[in-house]
Amino acid sequence: MAFWKFTALRLGLVAVFFVAGIYLQLGLVLSAIVSAVLAWCVTYLFFRDMRDAAAVGLQSRFSEKTPPSRNRAELDDSAAEDSLHDANPDVTIDADRKPRES
Repeated sequence: MAFWKFTALRLGLVAVFFVAGIYLQLGLVLSAIVSAVLAWCVTYLFFRDMRDAAAVGLQSRFSEKTPPSRNRAELDDSAAEDSLHDANPDVTIDADRKPRES
C-alpha cells in the first residue's frame, strides 16, 4: 500500500508542476521534463519515510522468501488435481517422458 501512496504522491506532484510549467509557458516537452525532475527532487528531499516504506514493500513482495501469490482459479485447479490424485492413487505422471508421436 505504501508503494501506491508514494506513486500517487509523485504523480500528483508531476501534475502540479506540469500545470505550473504550462502556465509559465515553458512548452509541453520542457514542462514535462521539469515537472518530472522537480517531483523527483521534492519526494527525495521531503518524503524519505514514505519512500523507504515503499521500497521495503517492493522488496518484500519480490523477495525469493515470499511465496508466490495464487489467484482463485489456480487454487481451484490445485484442489481439483489433489482430489483427482487422491481418488486415483495408482496413477502417476512422468513429466520427463516425451509424448508419443502418432
